[in-house]
Amino acid sequence: MNRKVKYILWLAVLVIVAYNSVYFKKLDSMKAAGTDKFDAAAYAKNYLQKQLPTLAGKAIDIDQLLTDLKTSPQKAFDTYSNALDIGSIRFFWIKGKGKLVNIDDNDIYLSTDNGHTTIKIAAEYVFGNAVRDASGLVHINDFNSTTDLNNISAEVNKIIRTQVLPAIKAEAKKGDEVEFLGALELNSSHLDTDAAEIIPVSLKIIR
Repeated sequence: MNRKVKYILWLAVLVIVAYNSVYFKKLDSMKAAGTDKFDAAAYAKNYLQKQLPTLAGKAIDIDQLLTDLKTSPQKAFDTYSNALDIGSIRFFWIKGKGKLVNIDDNDIYLSTDNGHTTIKIAAEYVFGNAVRDASGLVHINDFNSTTDLNNISAEVNKIIRTQVLPAIKAEAKKGDEVEFLGALELNSSHLDTDAAEIIPVSLKIIR
């Protein structure tokens, strides 16, 4: 076998090996990508239905929070709020109950236990990161990307809109006593509790 033929055979072998190496590398990458894909919907369902209910006892009562925000706002933010990043936007994990004084297309209004405060609970437009961040259970370093974190919020809000709110909107009427658990977003630099809207995780009519 002359040198030219040997060279051609060796070149053919190298091409085949290189081709197969590239192929198997791509196949492995596809499998890894498919296996490691983050399931935001499953995470959100577990977070809302299993994790958050265990923290009900740690939620701050809304009347207590509003009182503390008036008397010592910075201490209230430092003590009760959570957030994934640094800034003035903070989130509170809250609970409470009150008498339903009004309900419209967008909100439910409750007069809380002290009888002096009317709070607003979202009944239609649920968006943002309040429920995701208020509990303190979600940590930014546990996820590979901000896309995963944003998808958690989107899926959590979707469940609240489609599963939590419809029942209360269909059944609630003025005068009902309503118990709630939820999240509240406030800006420590421009504090305005009158405009604040609670995002509910659970709403229950007490009869």
